[in-house]
Amino acid sequence: MTLIRIDRARASWEIRATVHLALPLMLAQVAAVGSNVIDAVLAGHVSAHVLGAVAVGASVWSLAIVSGIGMMMSVPPSISQLDGAGRRHEAGSVFRQAIWLALGMGVLLWFAVRHAEPLIRLIGVSPGLYIDVGEFLRAISWGAPALTCYFALRGLSEGLSMTRPSMYFSFGGLLLLIPLGYVFMFGKLGLPPQGARGCGIATATALWLEMLAFGIYVLCHRNYRGLGIFDHFEWPNLRRIGGLVHIGLPMAITLLAEAGLFVAAALLIGSMGEDAVASHQVAINVASLFFMIPLGLAMAITVRVGNAVGRGDASGVRYAGFCGIGLTLATQLVSAAVMLGFPRAIASLYTHDQTVIGLAAQLLLLAGLFQFSDGIQVASNGALRGLKDTRVPMAITLFAYWLVGMPVGWWLAFHIGLGPRGIWMGLIAGLSMAALLLFIRFWRSSHRQQPGTFGPVAPDAADATIPS
Repeated sequence: MTLIRIDRARASWEIRATVHLALPLMLAQVAAVGSNVIDAVLAGHVSAHVLGAVAVGASVWSLAIVSGIGMMMSVPPSISQLDGAGRRHEAGSVFRQAIWLALGMGVLLWFAVRHAEPLIRLIGVSPGLYIDVGEFLRAISWGAPALTCYFALRGLSEGLSMTRPSMYFSFGGLLLLIPLGYVFMFGKLGLPPQGARGCGIATATALWLEMLAFGIYVLCHRNYRGLGIFDHFEWPNLRRIGGLVHIGLPMAITLLAEAGLFVAAALLIGSMGEDAVASHQVAINVASLFFMIPLGLAMAITVRVGNAVGRGDASGVRYAGFCGIGLTLATQLVSAAVMLGFPRAIASLYTHDQTVIGLAAQLLLLAGLFQFSDGIQVASNGALRGLKDTRVPMAITLFAYWLVGMPVGWWLAFHIGLGPRGIWMGLIAGLSMAALLLFIRFWRSSHRQQPGTFGPVAPDAADATIPS
């Protein structure tokens, strides 16, 4: 198969299958963003001080979330390749090792979040916020093991092409967070008001309830029978856990590189005044919300590509990857049209300050331009994850974001004098470079194989990778 000679019926079927998987994942990601909104709204109604403490603490916690998610993203391709190879019954053993990895990662993140004071000082947080930020982080840190185990459960389910449970339990956790946050932060049901600490307690509690509910669902639902997930106890197997780490660690570094780029952009814009900060916050909030669409599609592309690898279907790998990337571009066209067509109207939903609206509208125009490169890079990365190709994409991401995007943004903002617009132009440069290189990587990797040469999948699915 080439991109010119396309079986339209097969491409149509592949697109429908990808959409079927992706829609619940998109909604699950929207729910994840919604939890940050709920925390911010509740904190803002307590006091501006609590809102500031939660905002700073949430920034540090987001780094832990990205690290945990990245590591556990090794589970879906491992499971989907087994499923495609007709070895679904082996998923239970992979999952048991993934739980050991999740527990270890959860404890590591618990420790790191509780001892994040040097990072808080490095960020330059106001000393008046130190105590409450620390209280928030110590409280929310207890949710780290639940977070990583929850994503192990999600990885199992999504790897088996069952994505609706991710949506159900993400929204369930979101609905739980509202009353929990209200009770702990404002001091209801006989409890004292706990402000930022209460926000951390509520989020950690919601994470544990969300994870336990998902675990019970997997234990009891008929769709997971025959997998042998809980048939017997299994001690950690360092070789198999190492295989998962081999896949997951580069993903975690990749996600941290991207998250770090946007955190650094926010810090640089923070030196440009309140209007610049407010306009950046508006634009990045909008861009983050729209990003959930290609992110959900990328997760579905990972499963479809991994399933084709498991079948030993080289043509199927190409259809899954390129149809998914094309579908992502179609959705990004809509996102770009909205941002380019109605920037002031969108900014006006956030503030009535005309100065902020004007600058935010300019940034939204730039956000509209990088929708295409952002879509291609996340979709291509998703396709490469399906091949368990993670080390080269990690290097590409580090190069594109930190050796292209950040220097270009800094130069345009401070040497050319473009201010926040310069930073955002740097984001465009970094995302565009990542999109180009990741797309070429998938093109070459998928066309390197001939029909039938992918399979069968390696006996230890966690160790299976393609040549670098």
